[in-house]
Amino acid sequence: MELEHLRRITAIGGGHGLGRLLSTLSFLERRLVGIVATTDNGGATGLLRQTHHCIAWGDIRNCLSQLVEQPLAAEVLNYRFSGDTSLTGHNFGNLLLYTLDQLSARPLDGIQLLSRLLSVDTRLLPMSENPTDLIATTHEGIDCYGEIRVDKLTRMPLSLRLNGSVSATPEAVRHIRRSDLIILGPGSFLTSVLPPLLVEDISQAIADSQANVLFIDNLVAEKSPAGQLSLAQRLAWLEQQLGHQLIDAVISNNNTHGVKVPVINSVQADSDVPHRHDAESLLQAIRSAVAQFHSAA
Repeated sequence: MELEHLRRITAIGGGHGLGRLLSTLSFLERRLVGIVATTDNGGATGLLRQTHHCIAWGDIRNCLSQLVEQPLAAEVLNYRFSGDTSLTGHNFGNLLLYTLDQLSARPLDGIQLLSRLLSVDTRLLPMSENPTDLIATTHEGIDCYGEIRVDKLTRMPLSLRLNGSVSATPEAVRHIRRSDLIILGPGSFLTSVLPPLLVEDISQAIADSQANVLFIDNLVAEKSPAGQLSLAQRLAWLEQQLGHQLIDAVISNNNTHGVKVPVINSVQADSDVPHRHDAESLLQAIRSAVAQFHSAA
């Protein structure tokens, strides 16, 4: 079976990586759903969350800016205020999403409204509509609160969890369960890929789904504890955290020694940005993975 014949595809992650992936697959339109991490507490998103009890809007805005066709619209979404004012450091797209949320019954309503205004067909769903933060427990038994501190750890934490009671967006759970393909990454392993998987409803929906799970590795090692591990070690750490094997295949050009699932290693880097996947190359690698899944079925 070919990629175009799949009825539902779910992409899970955050940051620039998920936006790049969604943009690459945007021709799938409504069949494609992005489930976005909402735990960021740094940058403009952190400024907004410090004063308002809200989810992290930055990764959702990032995805929208990569999906919108008009360059000016992307620039407006990503515009960051400067100067000596109360808006300094804030991002216009984040403030717009927050405002739409205040005018809506739930965060998802505001996201969908802005998507329609921007003519974005790919559906974006926050992993949860409950504000939450990432907490890492170190081997010394210390809890590190928030993504910023997690990324600054010198070694992989003993465990990772979300703060408080966090329920998944119901629409995300339904789409996952009906999906033919689930894609994780690329992006920061601990702070983009992991947060949605730590929502129990989401991890259970993936386990219940008949879909194959494809992990897209970063092209270069990230500046975090996960960047110090081999691909096999990261997959083993993920399995230990979730309590079961999740990944069915991997797209990676890195050292795959010890990896126990099929690996597609033909992806190339963008000619202008070496740490970013070339869109056409990434698409062909995903096509190869889908073909392998169905030839083995």
